[in-house]
Amino acid sequence: MVREMPVKQHLLYVWTPTGYALEERAGEPPALGSELVVGETRLRVSKIATSPLPNDPQPCAYLQPA
Repeated sequence: MVREMPVKQHLLYVWTPTGYALEERAGEPPALGSELVVGETRLRVSKIATSPLPNDPQPCAYLQPA
């Protein structure tokens, strides 16, 4: 039986008016469709995938304006 280890951290791929930024956070990524406030901007999770960084298997939540 293969047992998955709990996720210790995840990335947020955050939309900003000037481009995108990556932020590292502790724990599981937020759920698809959930809303977060990053800085002063309300964003919605549009996709959960692996990190966009090479050889980085951690999950990444992609955020767009809500």
